[in-house]
Amino acid sequence: MTLLPRCVVLLAATALLHLPAPAASAAEPLSFGPCPDSVPAPPAPDRVECGHLSVPLDHRRPDGPRIDIAVSRVPASGKRRGILLVNPGGPGGSGLPYAVTKRAKLPESVRRAYDVIGFDPRGVGASTPADCGDMGGLFDTPAPDLEGRAYLASLKALADDCADNALPHLSTEETAYDMDAIRSALGEPVTNFLGVSYGSYLGAAYTTLFPARTGRMVLDSVVGPWDWYDFDVIQARALLRQRDVFFGWAAAHDERFGLGDTPEEVRRAYLRAREGFEGYGAGGASGVRGDGSAGRADSDGRADADAGGSGGRGDSGRRTGADLASADRSGAPGRSARPALGLADSGRRTGADPGASGSADGPADPGRPARLPLGPADFDRVVYRALGRTERWTPLADGLRAYLRDGSTDGLRLPAPFDSPASRNYEAANRIVKCADGPAPTPARILADRHHLHRLAPAPVLTGMEAAACAYWHHRPAHRTPLGSPDAPPLLLVSSAHDPVTPAEGAHALRRLLPGSRIVTLDDDYSHGVFASRGNACVDGTVAAYLLDGDVPPADVRCAGPGLPAVS
Repeated sequence: MTLLPRCVVLLAATALLHLPAPAASAAEPLSFGPCPDSVPAPPAPDRVECGHLSVPLDHRRPDGPRIDIAVSRVPASGKRRGILLVNPGGPGGSGLPYAVTKRAKLPESVRRAYDVIGFDPRGVGASTPADCGDMGGLFDTPAPDLEGRAYLASLKALADDCADNALPHLSTEETAYDMDAIRSALGEPVTNFLGVSYGSYLGAAYTTLFPARTGRMVLDSVVGPWDWYDFDVIQARALLRQRDVFFGWAAAHDERFGLGDTPEEVRRAYLRAREGFEGYGAGGASGVRGDGSAGRADSDGRADADAGGSGGRGDSGRRTGADLASADRSGAPGRSARPALGLADSGRRTGADPGASGSADGPADPGRPARLPLGPADFDRVVYRALGRTERWTPLADGLRAYLRDGSTDGLRLPAPFDSPASRNYEAANRIVKCADGPAPTPARILADRHHLHRLAPAPVLTGMEAAACAYWHHRPAHRTPLGSPDAPPLLLVSSAHDPVTPAEGAHALRRLLPGSRIVTLDDDYSHGVFASRGNACVDGTVAAYLLDGDVPPADVRCAGPGLPAVS
């Protein structure tokens, strides 16, 4: 089903701005059948089945236009206790296959007790997918480093490209109503739920609307109860801290990676690698465009700033291997390095990962550097993805080493193209939901925050700051998404002590809105996603016990974590 014309949506939103939120109405029973090819089949004898549920576009108008929500189910393998809805994160992550993929990792006792229910949230995948077209050039390659007015212009273009979607109704609050419609259609009295990353935010929104229907709820890798833009800035700072940890870890294994034996040497090697991408971002960070023309002046008359502080070049912003700075020590990657010959890109986020990849590299022509399909934003997306899970650190370090030594990008390519249909849908839904959930930043604040992050460290990883686009959004929500309720039963929150994607402070902030809830912390851990993900018996056992008996622990639980990753 296609989304409604923008004019209809805007008229409906204006007329209903001040109507009170209704109670969820009873939904028609769900009929299940075969699943689309995007949903993997679980090992026999388990099975997965799929169906569609019709829900109101606007739950305040149950008799108004309707959309379809795609739902999947893997039945319990033992004595059934109820349903367990699951959400992988985002916003924008497809949950239809997640019923199979996440269930496969759950403790056996949980698989036996619950029907695991996945669903594509509205605007995602098979549930009336959002489409923002070019998104202001977001999918262009090479992906440049834009700053100042050029960056703001790209945000405005992105917002304009998203304007024809049902902006007011692709919100977390509306998705929480859809969750309750799924519960009703399945004939269940309560919603048991496992939400990871953005899924934790969605679960907290459900408790606000339906505290009496909230069952056993696990919120893993918790998004704090902040406006989305504030969260994005907090995440960007955490990623800088995580990147420093990565530099120290790589230095401790210099014999393996050859990037340097001190964190500062590794940092310099990393920045040299990123420099190799900067020259190929048209209109990029150097302030010099691919055609040699200068970038537009910032609002105060300055040229668009370079992320690393370098100025324009006489070579139209391109770099050859000779442009890369020499290493300060023998054996580390140095002046002989060549720029990459092609880079695959990656999609985002908290919980769901569309990923990216590109074509295989070809041979370099050292005498004639070509304009190549890569840029600094491409590089940053690869780094963003790697920093969130420590099992990706070794491939990232290997990729940096190979790139600096011989120009190979084989170790930096990621699973699927950034401009694939799934990735385009993810990026569109991500921003639409964030901008529907609360207030927007001002352009002045956006520039100030980016300036501050550049002062904290050269070339910060700003990939996750999607809510900046809300500054130019065509719809302004009437209120923030409410989270938590004193009337909901105590929940279980799960956190990694050093998660850079959803920092642990978010769990503690959200817990204050959920009285009696407990936090399970995996200490000495640096990854995003914990329960049935990190393989920690303490975490998995504590959460499984809660899902089976319904009682939160008497106090917060701390589990010993794995520490920094080993190197093979």
